[in-house]
This record gives sequence, structure tokens and C-alpha cells, in this order.
Amino acid sequence: MEEVLSEQQKTKTVKKTKVSAQQQIILGRILTGVIVLSLWQGLSGSVIKETWISQPSLIIKRLIKMTMDGSLWFHLSITLEEMLIGLIVGMAVGTALGIVMANSGKVQHYFSPYIMALSSLPRAALAPLFVVWFGIGLYSKILMVVMMVVFVAYYNAYEGIRNIDNDLIQMMNSYKATRMQKLRWLILPSIAPWVMNSLRLGIGTSAIGAVIAEMVGANRGVGYYINYASALIDTTGIFAGLFVIMIVAVILDQIIVLIEKSIFKYRIPNE
Repeated sequence: MEEVLSEQQKTKTVKKTKVSAQQQIILGRILTGVIVLSLWQGLSGSVIKETWISQPSLIIKRLIKMTMDGSLWFHLSITLEEMLIGLIVGMAVGTALGIVMANSGKVQHYFSPYIMALSSLPRAALAPLFVVWFGIGLYSKILMVVMMVVFVAYYNAYEGIRNIDNDLIQMMNSYKATRMQKLRWLILPSIAPWVMNSLRLGIGTSAIGAVIAEMVGANRGVGYYINYASALIDTTGIFAGLFVIMIVAVILDQIIVLIEKSIFKYRIPNE
């Protein structure tokens, strides 16, 4: 009985330690943000020209104004649509291509130089070409996001498979497992952490791709708003658009972190 009680006490102590550690992280993040914004507010106008970096208070007022008049959601909704569709398509294509190439034997050596050549292309330079091909509509933006995400997903999936323990592969072969059985019971579970990592990286790259595409050619979207504010030398508007993209990226990243923690419960949390 005493042993059971001691184990329960240990479990409660561990849970309390985890909660306190999480609270410290949250407080640390909030404190860091407050310090940075306070320094920014203080330096703007006194040390650095306000026209260069605006002020956090002005940016917040602009975001409130945009929220009230509906322009924030008008621009953000299309950017989110481009990001999410492009992210899903890019992740699916890149991961599938990585799995196929890693299991293709000598064939991967034939295609690897061309994949490297395509991945080395400056994606920003492709945006005008996509506009020429597909116009300023949704398709050119989604294709731009896909091009930003697909190679991140490809290389993560490819390296994930290459890092599978050879003993596990031989064991599956000894049991005469089919390709589908290997895929289901060995490959997919092994590359899952790599896929989640590429998904987190893909959030940032999808935001970059969507904004670049909108700045090149669009009639709405956060990138379009940033470009429009830049033409008017509206620093506050530029920073407001950048803040929106950063907030969206952080929220999506934290959603992925929660999903990752629920899937990989055996891993020690470090965030």
C-alpha cells in the first residue's frame, strides 16, 4: 500500500514539475515579447526614424482598424487558402516522391541531379513565370507555394527512409513482407517524425511562397496589401501585414506541435 502511495506521489510530483516548466516557458516567451516591443516603441521616433520601423502601438491600431472594417479577413482568407492548399499538395507530392525515390534502387541516381537542379532554382524568380502561365488567380499562388514546400518534404522523407535501421528491413524481408506491409508497418512509422519536421518547416515556406506570389501579381491577399502599403511608403501597413503572417505561422506551428505531441507521446517534450 505504501509503495502504491509513493508511486502516486511521484507521478503527481512529475506532473507538477512539467506544469511549472511549461508555465516558465510561457512566461519567458511573454516577457521576451514585452521587452522587444517596449524597446521598439521607445527607440522609434527617438533614436530611429518612425518612418523606418513604425511603432508597435501604431501597428496594433492598424490591425484593429483592419479587423473592424473587414479588410484583414478579406486579405488573410485568400492567403490562408493559398498556404493550406499549397502546403497539403506540396507535402503529399514531396513525401510520396521521397518514398518512391528512396526505394527505387539505381533509378534514384538517374534523377537525383535533376531534382537537385530544380530545388536550387530561386523560387522567387519563378513567380512571374507562374503569373504568365496561370494569370493572377489562385492557381499561380498555389503552384508557388507547392514549389516552396515540395522539396522540403521530399528531402525529409528521403533521408527518413535512408536512416531506417537495416536490421529492421532484413527482418521484414525474412518474414516475406509485401511492399504494402513494409510501407504500413516500417516505412511510414519510421519517417513520421521526419514528415512532421518537414510540415513545421513547410508552414514558414508556404507563407513565404504565398506572399511572394501575391506581391508579384494579385488583387488581394496579405502580400498584395504589403506591396500596396510599400507603394504608398506606409511603413505601418507593411509591418501590419508582416505581423499578420508571423501570427498565422506561429498559430499553425503550435497546432502542429500539439498534434506531434499527441502522436509521439514517447518523446520527451522540449517545448
